[in-house]
Parts: sequence; C-alpha cells; structure tokens
Amino acid sequence: MNQFLRILIVVLIGWFSTATVQAADEPQNQDSYAYFGFEPDIITNYIKAGRTLGYIRLSVELRVKHQSRLADVEHNSPLLRDAIIKIFGSQDEPQIRSLTGREKIREQCLSTVNDLLFQETGEKDLVDDLLFTKYLYQ
Repeated sequence: MNQFLRILIVVLIGWFSTATVQAADEPQNQDSYAYFGFEPDIITNYIKAGRTLGYIRLSVELRVKHQSRLADVEHNSPLLRDAIIKIFGSQDEPQIRSLTGREKIREQCLSTVNDLLFQETGEKDLVDDLLFTKYLYQ
C-alpha cells in the first residue's frame, strides 16, 4: 500500500508540472503588444471660426500588435507624425472640441497610420489602436 501511494504521488507531481509548463508557454503564443509614443508631443494648428488658427497639442500612443514589429513603426515615425499633423490641420473647431469629433479624428488617424504602414512594410493592420494620452486645445 505504501508503494502504491508513492507511485501515485510521483505520477501526480509529473502531471501537475507538465500542466504548469504548458500554462507558462501559452502567453508566448498570444500576441505580445507593444506601445510606441511620439516624442516630442505633436503640436499643430487647426481652423477656428472666423478663419483664425487654433492651437492643439497632443500625445499619441500607438499599440502595435507584435512587439517584434515595433522597430518598423519607429523607423516610419516621421511619416506617421506628418500624416497625423495633416489630419489635425484640416479639421475645424467643432471637430476638435467635441468628443464625437475627437473619436472620428482618432479613427481617421488610425486608418491612415495603418494604410501608410501597409505601404511601407506590407503588413496589414500593424497598429491595433491609437490613443490620445494628452489632448490640449486653445
């Protein structure tokens, strides 16, 4: 009986250690996200009522689907920064100030960034999300 318990314990320990190793391997198989932030902040003008210019300063963070592709995003960051500046420069005051307008601008920026990265790298939807972490306008 004593021998039987020892064998049972050895089998259970082996089974649990195998399950633990498999669980530890699972996160490596999933997407490993990485974030890229534009430095320094993006500062540009937008069109205000009466044909005057408004000022906007924002921090933009890109969530890249694969950490291994972060270098591609960093390499193309001047192109992406320019595209975001052009998008904000073409907006009018109600779009900049409203929450729904801000969300539409964010979606437009995300789509443009992914289109540009597809042209440069050949990988579709490289950026999973685009976040405004600072959004100041005047």
